[in-house]
Amino acid sequence: MSDELMPELSVVIPLYNEVENIPELYRQLTEVLERMGRPYEIIIVDDGSQDGSFQALAELHARDPRLKVVRFRRNYGQTAGFAAGFERARGKWIITMDADLQNDPADIPRLIAKAEEGYDVVSGWRLHRQDDLLTRKIPSRVANWLIARVTGVYLHDYGCSLKVYHRDVVKNIRLYGEMHRFVPAVASSVGITVAEVPVNHRARTRGQSKYGGLRKTLARTTKVFLDMLTVRFLLSYSTRPIHIFGGLGLVLSGLGVLLGLYLTFEKLVMGHNIGSRPLLLLAVLLVILGVQMISIGLLSEVLVRTYFEAQNKPIYVVREELVD
Repeated sequence: MSDELMPELSVVIPLYNEVENIPELYRQLTEVLERMGRPYEIIIVDDGSQDGSFQALAELHARDPRLKVVRFRRNYGQTAGFAAGFERARGKWIITMDADLQNDPADIPRLIAKAEEGYDVVSGWRLHRQDDLLTRKIPSRVANWLIARVTGVYLHDYGCSLKVYHRDVVKNIRLYGEMHRFVPAVASSVGITVAEVPVNHRARTRGQSKYGGLRKTLARTTKVFLDMLTVRFLLSYSTRPIHIFGGLGLVLSGLGVLLGLYLTFEKLVMGHNIGSRPLLLLAVLLVILGVQMISIGLLSEVLVRTYFEAQNKPIYVVREELVD
């Protein structure tokens, strides 16, 4: 297969200290892709590995130019790895997976076949997950349940890296922080179709997990929760922040005014002394907070308009257009 052909499939794999898995990963992946008979490229992003992973990748690249290698100066995280791969991917279908061989490359043809039924994103679902129950499975189930309900995109397994994206999906989003697991939810803002396919999940046999231990699990769960709030805000209020800040401000101010009216009634009608009442301080605080929240909403509206107009960024995405 000529390496001059424009690839139809782009496989993007972030990698960090996986030198023991690289030869087998390359062998299994290329066997599957060759059987599919389509032009392909493999983009592996070395996320600051210090165990000789880059040298192993460089040797493979010298033998097979379809393997592209991107090396970070330091460890930036999995999201940055996916972002770098997405920027360089040229295929119509972009496949993501982990480098630890827990994702099975043999599942790729089924995901591609499902995508070609008319779906923009096809996500793997690790139905029989081979991970620790306490530190991986239970936190993952809770996170998937929360993310699905907060974002409105219902997937059983947001954390599965084995996914297929149409190039239009990943080329129209920007990843920050730890947002890689939220790509289907973020992309839903531009209107996509999502499917889910059960995939094989294998136990790790080489190397060490980068996410093991209770402390790391708690830290990761906290990050996921905060990122989930960010995604919810971006999906619902990124172009109309006054609706959330202004709405909250009106509620707080309204409560403050109601408390003030109640205290005024007690002072003028009942003749009670309200000067030392904590309720009076609460009423004043609520009104002040309400005014501040409304002010933040107005300032956010100005910033949003500046952002969109300065970059000439549209507030919509066209799927297709018939003009003739």
